[in-house]
Amino acid sequence: MAAFVTDSGIEIEPVYRAPDVPPVLPDPGEYPYTRGIYPTMYRGRRWTMRQYAGFSSAEESNRRYQLLLKRGTTGLSVAFDLPTQLGLDSDDERAFGEVGRVGVAISTLDDMRRLFDGIDQAAVTTSMTINAPAALLLLMYQVVAEERGVDPARLGGTIQNDILKEYAARGTYIYPPRPSMRLVTDTFAYCHHHLPAWNTISVSGYHIREAGASAAQEIAFTLANALAYVEAAVAAGLAVDDFAPRMSFFFAAHSHLFEEVAKFRAARRLWATLVRERFGASDPRSATMRFHTQTGGVTLTAQQPLNNVVRVAYQALAAVLGGTQSLHTNGYDEALALPTEEAATLALRTQQVLAEETGVPDTADPLAGSYFIELLTDELEAKAREWLTKVEARGGAVAAIEHGYVQNAIAENAYRKELARERGEEVVVGVNKHAEATAATVPLQRIDQSAVERQIARVAEYRARQDQTRVAATLAAVGDAAGGVDNLLPPMKDALLAGATLGQIADALRSVFGEYRPSN
Repeated sequence: MAAFVTDSGIEIEPVYRAPDVPPVLPDPGEYPYTRGIYPTMYRGRRWTMRQYAGFSSAEESNRRYQLLLKRGTTGLSVAFDLPTQLGLDSDDERAFGEVGRVGVAISTLDDMRRLFDGIDQAAVTTSMTINAPAALLLLMYQVVAEERGVDPARLGGTIQNDILKEYAARGTYIYPPRPSMRLVTDTFAYCHHHLPAWNTISVSGYHIREAGASAAQEIAFTLANALAYVEAAVAAGLAVDDFAPRMSFFFAAHSHLFEEVAKFRAARRLWATLVRERFGASDPRSATMRFHTQTGGVTLTAQQPLNNVVRVAYQALAAVLGGTQSLHTNGYDEALALPTEEAATLALRTQQVLAEETGVPDTADPLAGSYFIELLTDELEAKAREWLTKVEARGGAVAAIEHGYVQNAIAENAYRKELARERGEEVVVGVNKHAEATAATVPLQRIDQSAVERQIARVAEYRARQDQTRVAATLAAVGDAAGGVDNLLPPMKDALLAGATLGQIADALRSVFGEYRPSN
């Protein structure tokens, strides 16, 4: 019996085309990749099931990773707390009240060692959602792997490293945009030589969409940022085919099933066209948009939280129908707290049911040829091009963000959507329609405050044990590199090896770059 067959004995073909006529669209795996970046997509390899997790201490987060791996997740995804995202050590007074709250606290190499204790870094790919200090967390991950005898060339994973969307939609920036862009391109160059299998950036439309952007804006603003990174790297002397194959993307999956499927198809096609036409990329991998998807956090409701199970399932379906390479499914309780073990497991099981029971992955681009999907794909691409043209008319992504254009466009769309919800024109089940007077209760994840206090104490102890002369010398070297033109990552790695903390190295960069303060 064929490997892909329905209950009725009907064999599923790898790819479907219109009968007896030449294919209107190139096949999956062919430029411009509208139908997917691989010829048979999930028949050859499933998407990576990557559950985003991190809270409290490194030990607590490690236990959650071990649980998820045991239950079948195929990739790790690290959430960092706000102090870490802002380049602050856990014992910094500015970190008070935030340590371990929305992710794991990582201030030292010891923290990173504990986070991946018992996990084979050569055997699992790790995604780290970190931006302003992304290079530092990547270096920590590399050092820990090297200590365990892992060849850095074998390390697979992704750092988000997408600083432009922080200014536009999220806010966890440290330095001004232009030195931040240097950190991004220095990371591209460093990984090309030392971590060739690592994805050096995950250009994120997810946070843009969560902030209120439309699907077309999500495509346009994400690709505008991606183009800015390519331009900056080329200006820094890198060849496009040396770094573009390791660029990846990160999109949201919201609840309009067909628009979301069309969005992914349109984004792939538009990126392939732009990279080839504007930068002359010759390596096919430079034009293939590989992307991770997360179901829409902003679509989750605190009211009737079990409804979120259904929302997440449909959003995951959209991501897979659209051809994602990696997927995180949200826990049903995330509008209330970090997901419990039960909620995280059910979210993973949602992906596993989709992969193993539905038949959706059996053929590439199953909705191709639908009049509706093809029209939506074309129209979304056209609208995204319109928004991209507006950004470029303002000098490109960096200038448009510096002048507030992108932020204002997102805010205006968010305001429009909120008015539509208030008027009942956009239905949210359980909130503005089919609401219930009695609130449902579900168990919530609680942060272990004693673990947080241990983390703060350990960072202070780590600093007390430092060879202060050696640390000071390496931090001075980081500052010298920041004031010059040399790649920043080698001196930052030296500082980590000397025992410097994340906050100390971030401060060495702050002393040269300054901190970004948005103008209102």
